[in-house]
Amino acid sequence: MGSRIRQAMDDDIEESHEINVTPFIDVILVLLIIFMVAAPLATVDVNVDLPGSTATPAPRPETPLFLTLKDDLTLAIGNDTVPRPVFAATLDGKTKGDKQTRIFLRADKAVAYGDLMEAMNLLRGAGYLKIALVGLETVPAADAPAPAATGAAAP
Repeated sequence: MGSRIRQAMDDDIEESHEINVTPFIDVILVLLIIFMVAAPLATVDVNVDLPGSTATPAPRPETPLFLTLKDDLTLAIGNDTVPRPVFAATLDGKTKGDKQTRIFLRADKAVAYGDLMEAMNLLRGAGYLKIALVGLETVPAADAPAPAATGAAAP
């Protein structure tokens, strides 16, 4: 409770009914710092240079499972790099054996088409047929022809 000293004839201290905002500002600043630190941790940390796509974005599930094909042709499930010999077993562990799980496949721009098809064949060999291709959202140019294919593909 705040008070101020004022000369009065009866020598009583008058109460002040103003809100002290200093603790409120301190709490807001602490929360801001926490969110600034936590926000980068909530994103996927695999560095990949995705090609652009002008397709209408499809709704994404709450917890998507990303398979990333990096420019050095290594595979990563989520943020973890996975060797090809144990790829199927690792993927089964991530999906708890559910072969109907949609796998979001993203590849670096530098990856050749044949290498991308090899990754899709690995998925098919492991029994996962629901594959969504991931690209960066771009605005279509006004003079560019409309793309022939859009969005997700399933082999």
